[in-house]
Amino acid sequence: MRQQRGEKVRLAPTPALSLPVLCVLVVVLTPCVRAVHVSEGKEEEVETYNRYYDYVELSRRLKSLAQKYQHIADLRSIGKSVEDRELWVMRITREPRADVPGKPKFKYVGNMHGDETVSRQVLVYLIEHLLARYGEDQRVTELVNSTDIYIMPSMNPDGFERSVEGECKGDDRGRVNAKNVDLNRSFPDQFKKIDASTEDAPERTAVMQWIAENKFVLSGNLHGGTVVASYPFDDSPSHKQAGLYSQSPDDALFRYLARVYAENNPVMRTGEPNCAMDSGEKFKDGITNGAEWYDVAGGMQDYNYLIGYCLEITMELSCCKYPPAAQLQTEWDNNRESLLAYMEKIHIGVQGFVKEAGSGMPLSDTKIMVAGINHNVSTAHFGDYYRLLLPGTYNITAAASGYMPRTVVNVQVSEGKATELNFTLTLLDDESISHTTAPSLMPSSTASPISSDSSNNSGSGASTSIDTAGPADDGSNTNVGLPEPQPLQPQEFRHHHYSDMELFLQRFSAKYPSITRLYPIGKSVENRVLWVMEISDNPGEHEQGEPEFKYIGNMHGNEVVGRELLLNLIEYLCRNYGTDPEVTQLVNTTRIHIMPSMNPDGYEVAQEGDISGYQGRNNSNNYDLNRNFPDQFKTITDPRQPETIAVMSWLKSYPFVLSANLHGGSLVVNYPFDDDPEGISRYSKSPDDVVFQMVAAAYSKENTLMHKGHPCDDINNYPVEYFENGITNGAQWYNVPGGMQDWNYLNTNCFEVTIELGCVKYPLAKDLPQYWEQNRRSLLQFIHQVHRGVKGLVTDQRDGTGIPNATITVEGIDHTITSNKAGDYWRLLVPGTYLLTASAQGYTSVDINVTVPEDDVVVVDFKLTRIHGDVKNQVAKGPNALPDSIEEKFHSFIKQLSVGDGLDRLIQDTATTSSFRYRRYEELSEFLRGLTFNFPNITVLHRLGQSVEYRTIWALEISNNPKVPEPSEPKIRFMAGIHGNAPVGTELLLEFAAYLCINYGKNAAITRLINETRIVILPSINPDGREQAKEKECISSVGMTNANGKDLDTDFFGNASQRSAEPQPETRAVMDLIQEKGYTLSVALDGGSLLVTYPYDKPVQPVENESTLRYLATVYANNHPTMHLGDTGCPNSSQMGNIPEGVLRAAERHSHMGSMKDFSVDFGHCPEITVYTSCCLFPQADQLSVLWAENRKSLLSMLVEVHKGIRGIVKDKSGKPIVGAMIVLNGGVQVFTSEGGYFHALLSPGSHNIEAVAEGYQQQRQEVIVSSFEAASSIIIEFDMDNRIFGLPRELVVATAAAAMTALTITACIIWCVCSAKSNRQKDGFHRLRQHRDDYDDEIRLTSMGSKKSLLSHEFQDESESDEDTLYANKL
Repeated sequence: MRQQRGEKVRLAPTPALSLPVLCVLVVVLTPCVRAVHVSEGKEEEVETYNRYYDYVELSRRLKSLAQKYQHIADLRSIGKSVEDRELWVMRITREPRADVPGKPKFKYVGNMHGDETVSRQVLVYLIEHLLARYGEDQRVTELVNSTDIYIMPSMNPDGFERSVEGECKGDDRGRVNAKNVDLNRSFPDQFKKIDASTEDAPERTAVMQWIAENKFVLSGNLHGGTVVASYPFDDSPSHKQAGLYSQSPDDALFRYLARVYAENNPVMRTGEPNCAMDSGEKFKDGITNGAEWYDVAGGMQDYNYLIGYCLEITMELSCCKYPPAAQLQTEWDNNRESLLAYMEKIHIGVQGFVKEAGSGMPLSDTKIMVAGINHNVSTAHFGDYYRLLLPGTYNITAAASGYMPRTVVNVQVSEGKATELNFTLTLLDDESISHTTAPSLMPSSTASPISSDSSNNSGSGASTSIDTAGPADDGSNTNVGLPEPQPLQPQEFRHHHYSDMELFLQRFSAKYPSITRLYPIGKSVENRVLWVMEISDNPGEHEQGEPEFKYIGNMHGNEVVGRELLLNLIEYLCRNYGTDPEVTQLVNTTRIHIMPSMNPDGYEVAQEGDISGYQGRNNSNNYDLNRNFPDQFKTITDPRQPETIAVMSWLKSYPFVLSANLHGGSLVVNYPFDDDPEGISRYSKSPDDVVFQMVAAAYSKENTLMHKGHPCDDINNYPVEYFENGITNGAQWYNVPGGMQDWNYLNTNCFEVTIELGCVKYPLAKDLPQYWEQNRRSLLQFIHQVHRGVKGLVTDQRDGTGIPNATITVEGIDHTITSNKAGDYWRLLVPGTYLLTASAQGYTSVDINVTVPEDDVVVVDFKLTRIHGDVKNQVAKGPNALPDSIEEKFHSFIKQLSVGDGLDRLIQDTATTSSFRYRRYEELSEFLRGLTFNFPNITVLHRLGQSVEYRTIWALEISNNPKVPEPSEPKIRFMAGIHGNAPVGTELLLEFAAYLCINYGKNAAITRLINETRIVILPSINPDGREQAKEKECISSVGMTNANGKDLDTDFFGNASQRSAEPQPETRAVMDLIQEKGYTLSVALDGGSLLVTYPYDKPVQPVENESTLRYLATVYANNHPTMHLGDTGCPNSSQMGNIPEGVLRAAERHSHMGSMKDFSVDFGHCPEITVYTSCCLFPQADQLSVLWAENRKSLLSMLVEVHKGIRGIVKDKSGKPIVGAMIVLNGGVQVFTSEGGYFHALLSPGSHNIEAVAEGYQQQRQEVIVSSFEAASSIIIEFDMDNRIFGLPRELVVATAAAAMTALTITACIIWCVCSAKSNRQKDGFHRLRQHRDDYDDEIRLTSMGSKKSLLSHEFQDESESDEDTLYANKL
């Protein structure tokens, strides 16, 4: 059974596998279904219906049945359980060992929870019933002949063996598999990441592979614990425990199928199972929506529907999970008719074949789409398909890659046997895609199924057959009996004010949910939402290889034609999807984004009938939005407007390829560049000038009036203008600095043009239909242009994963584009032959020659090989080093979080429900202590010191083993509150700490990050200042300083000579923390602006390692929704205007000495960035939740980033770690090895030189490659003893010294001999002198003492060190 409310389930902690990873795994696994050789044996025993079969008995009985009924039965194993038991499946059909076209596949799965045993026995009885009655019972015979039936009595045989008969409430040991995994919580889920590995759930993996290998149409999953039929979805995005109906696209069909089973079960149909565990539980009609009953993430039925395209419901068969065997006869009697009736429903709806025109070959994997139902099925390898539908009238489309889609409208589905609908598809050609369609008055024909309780026929079961064919070989249309449907034209031609436009968008989004998604990107000055409508066959998803396109209208509020045309286009695409081949193909192959109005405020004040005026042109702040973007030639001094900021953020968030900005006031397509370096009107050519001319001409050619090039001859107040072929270079027409189209081209991968749609800016409503007619074909043809040029994937040769931000260069064109997060790219090009180069940091570049055809795109994939830059190519294997397999998994884990939507998925899986408020000191202290009480295994609270007013300065450490030093793990520091009047950072860090602790052990990614990182959080450096500060004071300086009036961020000096007084107590506490060994990264949060700064605050030139410091700041800003746009938007900020990427060197913002970040770099040897999280220093408490949402991803990105760069161990030849060895990065920045010889340093992506230095050892030098998305590989630096003396080889020095000593000895001997001889001759003279020796010695001693004292006094004279010497010494 599914889990009852309140019932606890033990789930084994297992590594996380995402849904796409598991799906790929299933596809690539080698098929493991094994046929069973059945030897002759005695005939099976007569069924008694009063005993359970254990695994041995079950195996024996199934083999016996397969032997006896070989003509219709085939027994195979699809895999094995944890304890090596076979997962038996009995296939029952005519010709059971062959795949025959025309028979839909059905399956029953039982005993998924090992202690829910009724299903296991009932399915054995069903097998026996079908086999024994075949040929005798007409109903059974027809079912077996027409259906490919698969029955798995036990998915969890290990759990069954541990279960105990008579246990009605179940046994947790038997419920789960032998690895303690609940199999019905182990499947990939659409709303939640599921933690279950292949090793721990082989049964799950075997079933997933089985589903992938067979296109099952209908399925039942049999459980126990109550009596009800449950249908998808089993969970919801919010995962509300119960009471939330989670509707699937086939909800009505699922309800019907569930009722079929329930109505034929005498207990289930009452809706009142009267189970002892919940006697009051009731289910209307004996059925329930899964999530409405209670939320089950990772269930099998949703996986079948979403991934296997098989409709599955879950049947709960009995109140008692493992009832006494004497009850089995009753259970079989209750369920026999339901089991048969449910199987028969596989033959309702529509079925048929899809073939290729001409050859007649079957087309497999063709999509079968039903208009109005956002769930497709696909054809099997015989080209056969089966689409279950309720009685009704439908429009059905068959679409295959490379073929013209074929749609049949008004397909009648009757009750009883399926309607047969066959398709013949023809290969696509350019003419068929781009044909001109005429207006049609044909009424809309959307799917409108009638109630399943009614019927339009006599119920005879007769089958209706329809054949559709594409154009024959001679090009004539041979569509059998059906006219070629014409596209439906828009019905609404009027001016839509904001509220009207908003309702229009909401109506179409609600009416066409399978292909639309309405989403906001921001708000205007007057707080109107900037809406975007996405139209795609998979809305909300970026599909690998599918380009993204956008239209933007109404940038100037009084230029309204674009706004109305885009609403018309939305209606046209929605109403014709699934019926018009061109629309269907565009929507299926393109992700289209449409923003009807970028300036809704301006529109509201504009006046209908305005020909060339300016009222409403600008936004509510009176700024022209098309002069408000950063420009390549001119500095834009106007403050960046909220509409501009929203659009810039939007463009950075999606991989747009092509775009058009719709304006009014002329009739021409204008392409980049829009301005000139000297600000004069002349041709300003972009590197892709020919591409822009191509796409501009594609629009103009379809608009006859525009293509003539004489736009406004009939309007007197316009100058006489001529645009050849209806297109023009922007700057040649007139200069537009700060325009949107140039910013698109220069700052994203998107090529944008500006389209002037007519000479009247705000025409009368009655003229709108003619604008649609003039531009309808142009709007569609321009979207087609996104499929020109080259597209493909850039992947890692080693593991096949996509490489983000790889650069694609075209020889001869000075404009590069980059790959998306998943490694896919698109490069618009005109037809011709090109040399393309793909390059990425840390990889060898690859060149490929490619020829781009006319009106098409060519696919070019690049596989790049990683450059190995590790020292001596060795991987560290220290005492705490990870084994190879674990390190590989960790590298994969970091990569998943670094590319694609890894961090976004993590955030989705770890929602927080905190009530945000400001905490004063006492509450802050209690909060931190509360974390240590509730999470004692991963937290420890440190007292760093006290403030001036004796408040404790706390630091919380979070790690899987916080009380034991682990020098091999990177250590990261988060700090806030250095300025007490900016407490936002304090609250964000408290929330961050709680977020990490609460999700530890609950979320696999958070758990892994904490297990591999030592996290130190210092939420309030200046608690005294915080107590003085006042809420809602955005610019007040009250509380900025500590109780002594000292700005603590000017108090961090490493040299005594640089400070005029002792450091403040808060400063001393933090300095001691910074100077602890082992920190890899530090992040400080402050307020008063919206940007990130990096060292130095003091005016130092140049900044060592600036590329790395800036890169770290950029990582934070890029993960923030608005910070990376480079406009603070803060009225109190001096940095109004463009701050590239939202990142600034600190001294450029406010230069001062004694900053904390400078001290961290100089004396802590740890890079530190400062994040200014909000414009207001002390915003209202209700804004904290928004600020948390904005900064959470960035904070998590720092936990990921700290694992990158380079890391390793330094040791000598004997393997002894060397502590205190110096690692010099790029000849400048130094880090030192800690206990165990470990070091870790962050570096920007690219190639770097490292040098290892230790006293008494030879220096080691090496080049390393650092990636932006991969964890640091662990390397070994192994030192040799330094055999050099005075820079010369030891052997030479020793030999020279020995020779010198020998020569000295000989010389001394010669001198001694000479002196001895001379001494004998003068012996008498020396004898007299010795008589006065004592007096002479005393005099010599006094004299020498004086000279020695003088010498010593000179040698050790104390001289003050210079500031530079002291700084250098401290750096070392």
